[in-house]
Amino acid sequence: MKTHINTYYLQALDNYPYNLEETLSALNYALSYDPKDAYSLCLMARVFSEELHNYEVAKYWFEEALNANIENIQTPLYYIDCLLKNEEYDQALTLIEFAKKLKGIDSFSLSIKAAFRWELLAKPKKALQELEQSKTRAIHAEQLDYVASRIEFIEKKFNLKKKKNKEKSKQKKST
Repeated sequence: MKTHINTYYLQALDNYPYNLEETLSALNYALSYDPKDAYSLCLMARVFSEELHNYEVAKYWFEEALNANIENIQTPLYYIDCLLKNEEYDQALTLIEFAKKLKGIDSFSLSIKAAFRWELLAKPKKALQELEQSKTRAIHAEQLDYVASRIEFIEKKFNLKKKKNKEKSKQKKST
């Protein structure tokens, strides 16, 4: 029976996000064989979160996926995005802290999500600190480039460069 589940899950994954009708059909077959398949549950949640923007329904499916397999490293990464989009920042932080303990999880992505959370809360200094820490978790140059672009964006967004320049000029005047 496990072979059918994998086949249907892979069909759903192959169709996602380009053909939602086929994705949902394959997911329904996969879940009819095993209603506790964490991968299928997570993909169902992603459909509702990323494509249909129904975050409450998506949260239900993400919770089901976590209940089915708490160690599935895929689920928290997508669930955090859903929580951030739904402005549930405290829950997102709780999930980030939990996910950091999962063996094999993408710690770079978690760090980026944490920085994004701080940015959404209008706490740019904390976002920048998180981005600086994410550099140590980067595993290729593109990730470092991404971090640099995010730092530049946040500095522009919150006018931090102007503030830094004003602080520097005040320090020079006082000396």
